[in-house]
Amino acid sequence: MQTFRDMEVYRISYELALQVYRLTKEFPRHEQYELARQLRRAATGIPLNVAEGFGRKSSQVDFANFVRIAVGSANEVMVLMDLCRDLGYVSNGDHERMTGRYLSLVKQLWNLMRTLKR
Repeated sequence: MQTFRDMEVYRISYELALQVYRLTKEFPRHEQYELARQLRRAATGIPLNVAEGFGRKSSQVDFANFVRIAVGSANEVMVLMDLCRDLGYVSNGDHERMTGRYLSLVKQLWNLMRTLKR
């Protein structure tokens, strides 16, 4: 593995961030600077933290800490997706798909964190 882009967890989190951007593009104007912005920030925080942690891979403790922060951002995305569904900004189907993908991503991040802590 030569760069963070070679990591599956990075590629998945990056693709999910793109999907969040596409999904929030259709939010009401008054939510573009509130809920949509917060959701985008949380979604982009995941691949950003994986990339930054990879850059500090000489210290597995540091890398694991960045992965832990990425897990927190993924959990934040799931809460925000619940709000978006309950406010009627995303369909139940989109909510279920995105939440399922983020749950899968969190499991992968936890596995990476456990591997780094060994």
